[in-house]
Amino acid sequence: MTSLAETMAVHDTEAQLRELVERGFRFVHPTDAEGELAAIVGVRVHGSVVDVVKLHDEGDVVATRMPGDEVDILSPMKVLWQTTGYVGDVLANLLSLPDELEPGADQENPAAGCWVPVHPGSSKWISAAN
Repeated sequence: MTSLAETMAVHDTEAQLRELVERGFRFVHPTDAEGELAAIVGVRVHGSVVDVVKLHDEGDVVATRMPGDEVDILSPMKVLWQTTGYVGDVLANLLSLPDELEPGADQENPAAGCWVPVHPGSSKWISAAN
């Protein structure tokens, strides 16, 4: 039987994910070689930054903000902000980040890019700066 706390946590996570979508996050669901779901990855490009959240399971979530010209957003070389941990905590921290551009950000060159399919179940982010 599911406890009230577990039920509330699920609903909070669903609400947090909905809020991320409302803020412009787009989600992909990469799979491993056997076709099993490897993670859920959300990406939001805004201003001169890219926000990425990777959910592997409820206790293994990583959220990162990086410069918009980052070549590999799934393994960035430069990180402006990052947190890891339990899904509810990480999503709450991500949602609390300001939408404004980072201090000193390049406002003349906004971040841009797109997901390109590599093979079934797999996509790669291509930065427009490449």
